[in-house]
Amino acid sequence: MINKAVIAAAGRGTRFLPVVKAYPKELVPILSKPNIQYLIEEAIGAGITEIAVIIRNGETKIQNYFSSDENLEKYLSENNKIEYLDSLKSILSKAHLTFIQQPTNLPYGTGSPLLSAKEFVGSDPFIYMYGDDLTVEPVPGQFLTKMINTFEKYQPDEIIAVKDVGKEEISRYGSAQYQDDPNYPHRLLAMLEKLPADQAPSTFAQGGRFIVTSKIFSILEQQGLSRDGELWFSDASNSLAKTGIVLTQSFEGNEDWLTTGDPLRWLKANIIIGLQDPNLKDSLKQYLLRL
Repeated sequence: MINKAVIAAAGRGTRFLPVVKAYPKELVPILSKPNIQYLIEEAIGAGITEIAVIIRNGETKIQNYFSSDENLEKYLSENNKIEYLDSLKSILSKAHLTFIQQPTNLPYGTGSPLLSAKEFVGSDPFIYMYGDDLTVEPVPGQFLTKMINTFEKYQPDEIIAVKDVGKEEISRYGSAQYQDDPNYPHRLLAMLEKLPADQAPSTFAQGGRFIVTSKIFSILEQQGLSRDGELWFSDASNSLAKTGIVLTQSFEGNEDWLTTGDPLRWLKANIIIGLQDPNLKDSLKQYLLRL
């Protein structure tokens, strides 16, 4: 049974400078909630009760956000506004959050948060989530639940979420290269990084959600750095696909994946989430139609 999740939130977020000089990129809001809160609510919706957030060494603001503030709560209570904190209180009542500072001796890159969480996850399979990716779905945790069901059915070494982004966008992402296997649907051969559309093996891009087994740790520990000096999780996944079973799970129907890692796509995410808010959608739609 999967009951742990690891969220990578140790990056610098340089594309959001200068604002992230003051606070982490994961606290940049989507409407009234920071990006990372959506991820935690998503994990809880899939039944995850133990969540580790990997933060930069010395970073305290994310942990402070998820901590109680007696003075604020007193003020809101006195002014009949305490419901503004309901979503935060719900998180703290449903899951235990652990904040792990990424050691400074680890290189930059998406593989280092995993190594930072090795003791937290132990030998159990777990969810791994990129902190600047957002899942849009009718019910938080719906897509992760599908991933968990697939994992329990096939018991692979890893599952990678993917989305069909079309030929126009695939050159921005890694594209999935598949192999035929009658026993394992959507078995991955490799994720090939940022190829031109006419060379990409498919239009399925990696979607920032993974189910990972402990096999990944030994691969990451032995893996050399990439040419840019970073430790990439995708390289470890490709190595695992050569010796084990790596599957993909597609976002489909009313599920969607958004990256919020740059200002343009962050702005688009705000609009998409705003159009789903019953209190905002009509006014926002009218405004957008006037542009």
